Amino acid sequence: MSRVVDAAIDLRSDTVTRPTAAMRSAIAAAPVGDDQYGEDPTVNLLQERVAALLGKEAALFLPSGTMANQVALRVLTRPGDDVIVSRESHLVWHESGAGAANSGVQFTEIGAGGVFTAAQFVAACRPRGHVVYPPTALVAIENTHNRAGGVIFPQTALTSVCAAAQAREIATFLDGARLWNVAVATGIALSALAGPFDLVAVALTKGLGAPCGSLLSGSRTRIEQATRVRRMFGGAMRQSGLLAAAGLYALDHHLERLAEDHVNARLIAVELAQSPRIRLDLATVQTNILVFELAPDAPDAPTVVAGARERGLLIFDFGPRTVRAVTHLDVTREQCARAAEILLQVVATDP
Repeated sequence: MSRVVDAAIDLRSDTVTRPTAAMRSAIAAAPVGDDQYGEDPTVNLLQERVAALLGKEAALFLPSGTMANQVALRVLTRPGDDVIVSRESHLVWHESGAGAANSGVQFTEIGAGGVFTAAQFVAACRPRGHVVYPPTALVAIENTHNRAGGVIFPQTALTSVCAAAQAREIATFLDGARLWNVAVATGIALSALAGPFDLVAVALTKGLGAPCGSLLSGSRTRIEQATRVRRMFGGAMRQSGLLAAAGLYALDHHLERLAEDHVNARLIAVELAQSPRIRLDLATVQTNILVFELAPDAPDAPTVVAGARERGLLIFDFGPRTVRAVTHLDVTREQCARAAEILLQVVATDP
């Protein structure tokens, strides 16, 4: 199986990338210390740089995006609280029930297609002190939204939601694992995208191609709280500058090139949209992810995934008739064109 994977065009996720030779050199050369004592110079540099990019006072390095999200939940909520999120958000669908297990919260999903309005948010809010309802303590926005196909949450809507939350003393969290993609696609500064939120998470392992790590950013007080929770969750590391060095390298060399991934995703989407057996709204292909549905006369998603693999293409089934493909720095334009050809061949096969 490993030989098939190594030779394949891998569009399962942008997390499948491998460190480049230059990134490996940066990792090997990184000065390190004990990060639990705050003494790793490379981690400190990465935290300072990301905080500055996001316009926040401080940042905290964590092993994974899921841990960053879970630490944010723990800091911004109490057990029994309600958290308002977009439908099919990562916090609810892709973290193994961690919000309930770690923080004791429940979720209310609103909106459609990865976004929602301030009016929908206000309508979903539950008051504190109600005899029955759990209080709404937090609103979380995922930008870009994974299961919606990498769509960007409109900045005006985002700002309105956060303003409505602030007026009601409800905390705000941005799951910005792919916020870098938003900045490149829209031209909006990272600090503006992150500005309205109490805490912001960004990932290094997706579009930026680092092997490990995410950061949580916010006020110095919030990050001090997050540091304790990181320790409680087992995320405090020691000479983690080796990992942070990959993130610094990625920020220097892999940020602007995200535009190439967006172009490649669009290339695939335009070809797939021509098939009557594929349902794909091109308006949703805004960054490096495309999610499409299979028509009733097409093979189902597991069959398409298996057929693509036999032809040298790895993709991911999101549901019985839903498929996702994600472009990244380890696939070329030519490989993406070939991927589109393979998918059209597979879906043309009678089920």
